[in-house]
Order: sequence, then C-alpha cells, then structure tokens
Amino acid sequence: MELKRVSRETRYRGKIIDLLVDQVEYPSGNRTVREVAHHPGGAVVVPILDDGRVVLVYQLRYPLERHILELPAGKLFPGEDPALCAGRELEEETGWIADSLEKLCSFYTSPGFCDEELHIYLGRGLRLSPEGHKREEGEFTMTVRLLPVAEALEMVNQGLIKDGKTIIGLLLARDRIR
Repeated sequence: MELKRVSRETRYRGKIIDLLVDQVEYPSGNRTVREVAHHPGGAVVVPILDDGRVVLVYQLRYPLERHILELPAGKLFPGEDPALCAGRELEEETGWIADSLEKLCSFYTSPGFCDEELHIYLGRGLRLSPEGHKREEGEFTMTVRLLPVAEALEMVNQGLIKDGKTIIGLLLARDRIR
C-alpha cells in the first residue's frame, strides 16, 4: 500500500456502519487523514420468475426521504455466507424462495470512503414461502412489485431506477436470462 496507517480511531459504532478515522503517511512523509465507513457487506438477489418477471421491492430509504424501487438485499451477519444472506433476504422481504442462486458478481459500493462489498446473485426456480414474508419493523411499508425484466431495464434507462446494486444486478441478469 502506498499509504502507511499511523493510527486508527473508531469514532462511531452503529447498527449499520462504524466510522473510522485513520492518520496516514505518504511515502514523502506528509501526513493526512482518511475517513472510512466500515460496513460488514451484504447480498443482493435478482429474483426472476418463470414467466420472466423480476421481483422488486419498493421501500423507504430514509437518507433519500422517499421510497425507491430496488432488488431485495440485506446486510451480512458476521461470517455469513453471502448466498445464504441473499436467500434469507429474498424470503424476508418478498415472501419468495429461490431454488437456485447463481453468483453474478461482487463489487464495492463506494470505495472512496466505504469498504462495503455487495454480492449479487441470480435467483431462479422461485416459489412462494408457506410462511410469507418476514419483514422487520423498518420494512413494514415495503411492497413487492413484479415487472418484466425489459420494463425494469427501461426504467433504468429512463432514470426511474437509480439504485446502483439494482442497476448492476439487472444488467448482469439480462445477459444470463436471454
């Protein structure tokens, strides 16, 4: 690494992120500060029904102060297999279970300040859970939307879907389901 970490201080520990402040030194000897939002990572699923529709969720995103359309996703528990997380979140948020999950990719969401890595899976062989969805309190206003993949992709092109993980997932899934 081109920067040497001189010190690290955890300034905030939260439910979703921790804020780390590092003192770092360049090879020249000059020092600066780097702020890092530490996130445990998460998993995303692109759930495709046999008829070609994608299962999306319309949910409140507090930082945006509005609801947005996105793929089901959630935070990893410590040491959790991302595929298990993807399946769990799909059932919790939508009430659907995938018979198979195929890894599409992993990516860093905002590497300029955050270490979050998301793992995207294509979910197929969907069936309804006998128990329905299992949403947490903060997800009670969430609703499920079933859209043809082509329509969801058109919404991306029109700027109506702006969520990065959803855009990446839909574009990668498009090539696999043709």
